[in-house]
Amino acid sequence: MNFESIISDLRNKKYAPVYFLMGDEPYYIDKITDFIADNVLSESEKPFNQVIVYGKDTDIATIIDTARRYPMMASYFVVIVKEAQQMKDIDDLIHYVEQPQPSTLLVIGYKYKILDKRKKLYKSINEKGLLFESKKLYEDKIPDWITGYLKSHNRTVEPKAAFILTENLGNDLSRIAGELDKLLITLPDERHITSEHIEKYIGISKEYNNFELHKALGQKNIIKANRIINYFSQNQKNNPLTVTITSLYYYFTRVMLYHTLQDKSAGNAASVLQVNPFFLKDYETAARNYTRNKLAEIISLLREYDMKSKGYVSASIPEGELLRELIFKILH
Repeated sequence: MNFESIISDLRNKKYAPVYFLMGDEPYYIDKITDFIADNVLSESEKPFNQVIVYGKDTDIATIIDTARRYPMMASYFVVIVKEAQQMKDIDDLIHYVEQPQPSTLLVIGYKYKILDKRKKLYKSINEKGLLFESKKLYEDKIPDWITGYLKSHNRTVEPKAAFILTENLGNDLSRIAGELDKLLITLPDERHITSEHIEKYIGISKEYNNFELHKALGQKNIIKANRIINYFSQNQKNNPLTVTITSLYYYFTRVMLYHTLQDKSAGNAASVLQVNPFFLKDYETAARNYTRNKLAEIISLLREYDMKSKGYVSASIPEGELLRELIFKILH
């Protein structure tokens, strides 16, 4: 089951006896766990019928004994185990899963790891309970995730704003959701989130960011590109060189891919490049300004300067100087 289906069933009070929540993306694990903790029992029922423990402080035998209790003046008994990945005897959970207590909801948060699918525990949870794998989203999926998150709060977002957030926050969903929640609280009456809002309330410049650098390079706007990299050089903590190089690599490989497309219609190009159609004009412009040979040279340069930025190729050179060299070679 996916996250939305699980939450839907929980809202409708369709419960499983065991929830095993695992995987690399902690955001969804925390959201499901918190929903169960907040909603299955009333506040008056929780003191006697809800137990929350941490993997480092307990063992499976204790969890099984706890989960076999009967609820007191409530329909359910809820046991939540957080950070269960720290438990060494997780396989022993099989002794409970094979015969779970019908009146108990046992929730296991198993972050950054997954169960071995060949083992009996995995198969038994699939049969008797609910197994959910929370996978990390690739960064190219994050702008759509941001759009969907804000849509669920009856807001829309400017594509550029979603891109800027992704470039600066990566694919850490908990961090992104936290920043978006701050915006929602700060702007309760604003229905459309823009890059101006991102700059003012989150502190990410709408003029000096990787999106604007891509655009300036695509247009071969030398003055604007140099303004941006000068800003980056003066604010290296918020604009690390490795992030900029990675961002440029994905940008220019997409420009190269655009060159190869037989069908350059908006729908097909956006689908193949995995970008919002809003950005297609920028790729069209860049493709006109850079030949395939030049793009191959640029991609090679980005690999070279990535190595230099990590100190593998030459003696340590200030990041600002490396960035200036790189941008000069891209533009000329």
